[in-house]
Amino acid sequence: MKKVVPIMLLLGLVFSLSVLAVDGKVFNVYTDKNASDNHYIPSGWIGDYGDVRMDDQSNVSAHSGATCIEFTYTAKKTQGQGWAGVQWQNPPNNWGNKKGGYDLKDMTKLTFWARGAKGGEKIQKFAVGGIKGAYPDSAEVEIGPIELTDTWKEYTINLAGKDLNYISGGFSWVATSDMNPEGATFYVDDIKFEADATVAPEAKKKQDMPFYVYADSSSIKNHYIPSGYMGDYGDIKLDKASKENPQSGDTCIKIAYSAKASQGAGWVGIYWLNPANNWGDKDAGFDLSKATKLTFWARGEKGGERIEEVKMGGIMGNFPDSDTASIGPVILTPEWQQYTIDLNGKDISSIIGGFCWVTNVDVNPEGAVVYFDEIKYE
Repeated sequence: MKKVVPIMLLLGLVFSLSVLAVDGKVFNVYTDKNASDNHYIPSGWIGDYGDVRMDDQSNVSAHSGATCIEFTYTAKKTQGQGWAGVQWQNPPNNWGNKKGGYDLKDMTKLTFWARGAKGGEKIQKFAVGGIKGAYPDSAEVEIGPIELTDTWKEYTINLAGKDLNYISGGFSWVATSDMNPEGATFYVDDIKFEADATVAPEAKKKQDMPFYVYADSSSIKNHYIPSGYMGDYGDIKLDKASKENPQSGDTCIKIAYSAKASQGAGWVGIYWLNPANNWGDKDAGFDLSKATKLTFWARGEKGGERIEEVKMGGIMGNFPDSDTASIGPVILTPEWQQYTIDLNGKDISSIIGGFCWVTNVDVNPEGAVVYFDEIKYE
């Protein structure tokens, strides 16, 4: 044991020395192509990476200086994901398998400028941090969704009060094919961390109503991601942009359930989560305290399809939902019907699981095709 302790202390010292301390009031991610004070590399291409083209020395009306970064997202689903993004990393291609984070503890915000080529381009999120692995980032903070205009606009990610002592993922963006079915071209410039003492930690905002889970597949109003697949997840085909007789707007959600018990569970369900795949490991619940009900429209392809439960909340983990409410079973008709989950008396101050449905093979032995639309808190 006497020999082990000094070795462990030495390893800790080596790691601490590998974290690059940052001095000053500004720490640039990108100002101009090849600028000597740029940090992080846009090397982490994620999702449908084949759908993304980047020009990091575009001179198409840069916000300042000689160049800006141009991204073209085709939304062709080249890798079958339906989304794509780019992560700025240090060192390049570092997904937490290497030491390389910067100590940004004095920084209180990240600012950047962005615009779309036409206007109306929708970015699911811009973020700082979020790298996992053996050497994970100490924080993850995001904003979005954001609908860009065709003129430059400055955006801010509030970092005050966040643990920024180790950040190897300096900046990232994600866009989806649902929100940009025809693709999108957009520009970013002047990305920088700033130590602004006037920035205060952001309190959790009470969301205004109505607060949509789903309005239309391309709507900027949508919140939560249908990423929490449960049970026989292989039995589900999800279409978030079905044009088969939507209740309103251009699209609705279509879910085809085969009842083949692919994973041997005999039941199936999907949670709409914030952010995607968050089972309570991130403190990212929305404060929906202004809501008194959750309403949604639903129908079956034939009629008689049975949903055992429709619910909100109920996520556990380190950051659990503050409450849960549900209705069910629900027997669907071939015509659209509106359903309501009463939220009076519920503590909905922090909700990660915005919407969920569950069914099983016993009540749908031949499978079922169901549709949802206009899911919103009111």
